[in-house]
Amino acid sequence: MNPFIKNKKQVSIFTTAGYPQVNSLKNQLLQLQAQGVDFAEVGIPFSDPMADGPVIQETSTIALQNGMRLELLLQQLEESKNEIHIPLVLMGYLNPVLQFGLENFLARCQKLGIASLILPDLSLELYEKRYKAAFSRYNIPVTFLITPLTPNVRVQQIAHACKNSFVYLVGQNSITGQSYNINNQLTERYHELKQLCGDTPLFLGFGIDSAAKKQQAFESVDGVIVGTAYLKAVKNGTEKDFVNALLS
Repeated sequence: MNPFIKNKKQVSIFTTAGYPQVNSLKNQLLQLQAQGVDFAEVGIPFSDPMADGPVIQETSTIALQNGMRLELLLQQLEESKNEIHIPLVLMGYLNPVLQFGLENFLARCQKLGIASLILPDLSLELYEKRYKAAFSRYNIPVTFLITPLTPNVRVQQIAHACKNSFVYLVGQNSITGQSYNINNQLTERYHELKQLCGDTPLFLGFGIDSAAKKQQAFESVDGVIVGTAYLKAVKNGTEKDFVNALLS
């Protein structure tokens, strides 16, 4: 059963593990859960996050300086496993996972009940050729990213690969945190992409920063993922109010 298929539009929040303090993650997840977020995306800090804008890069840098590492992140999630009931998605980059040991990492994710993994630098082709069997052995679904410019045939291929999770739509061709308007042309393309994904949920991220933009997105996709705007609120100590406004 795909935990990302619901009879409602969904809101997910991305947070960087280990930011602003090394032990912040558990309280953040409990707070998001209490506020009614549908699922949470947990970023694994990395020194060269190619898909991330300056805000998330800064949070990764601080988290690494705080001492956050993949082993510590997994330990923190294990310690809070019985309290966190919303689906958790881990987002990171391939190199730290391979250094940790792919089989070991996937086994730990299976034990934690991780709902999906996002590795932006893992291509569909490399996944299917080299890693799909391992992911399948541990029953860990994968999520791939697309953009409005992704060819239709490839969108369908990705949607099939993500049939047990979701497709992550990067709202425009850019890094995270770049604000933009969801104009009629984009909305039309998002509708097309949703049709191409079939039964696989399509979530829009990279630039969703308000309830108004969330509602715009809801016209054409299954939900939104909010990262940069949330982390800005964390920095200002206003994250609870931000999420309440976003969900209103």
